[in-house]
Amino acid sequence: MDPTCSSECIYNLIPRALKEPPQPPRYISVFRTAVKDDMHKVKTAMKTMGPAKVEVPSPKDFLKKHSKEKTLPPKKKFDRNEPKKPAVPLRGDHPVMGIQSGKNFINTNAADVIMGVAKKPKPIYVDKRTGDKHDLETSGLLPKYINKKDYGVTPEYICKRNEEVKKAQEEYDCYIQEKLQKAAMKRLSDEEREAVLQGLKKNWEEVHKEFQSLSVFIDSIPKKIRKQKLEEEMKQLEHDIAVIEKHKIIYIANK
Repeated sequence: MDPTCSSECIYNLIPRALKEPPQPPRYISVFRTAVKDDMHKVKTAMKTMGPAKVEVPSPKDFLKKHSKEKTLPPKKKFDRNEPKKPAVPLRGDHPVMGIQSGKNFINTNAADVIMGVAKKPKPIYVDKRTGDKHDLETSGLLPKYINKKDYGVTPEYICKRNEEVKKAQEEYDCYIQEKLQKAAMKRLSDEEREAVLQGLKKNWEEVHKEFQSLSVFIDSIPKKIRKQKLEEEMKQLEHDIAVIEKHKIIYIANK
């Protein structure tokens, strides 16, 4: 029998060297050198502790003993001629007693009450049947502010500001009149302005009525185009109405 063909062959007991399978090549990024250079630059700037080029403290300026203790104020010279405080009364000293006043306090108080003006009672109000009282002046029920002398009077600074605005408006009107004469522009009167405004509002109502009459479902291109056109017309009319309502004075160029 061939010994090599048996599973219990003696050659199988000899240890064999294990062969590791070949490993695939390791992936190396193309940007490896660029990243290394960037990291080197960043780390080089932060190698020192604190800001760069800091002046190093001198070895002679070390912390010395008692250097942080508080210093006492300078010593003053004692002067014996300074004025002294009054002496403390002795134990046997007694205050002056027996002094009486000749004033009649009863008659004085009675005269003060008779001749004095009677105090007015403090105004109060009761808001419950149990008798809860409250101050009337601070309650807001009294018309305090309308009884002031300057109530309803226009403040002086507002009058001054109105005069300045009026003067500025007059100067602006004069300037516009001069420019109009040179540029041959016409100013719309109040009647013409109101007529234009009412016409714009009427046109907006007609367009809005036409917009409301559109179908609910916009499922075709002509309907979409019609809706967009009506929306643009309404937006333009609203803009024109707002401009005319905002500006009371309007100028137009003569053709």
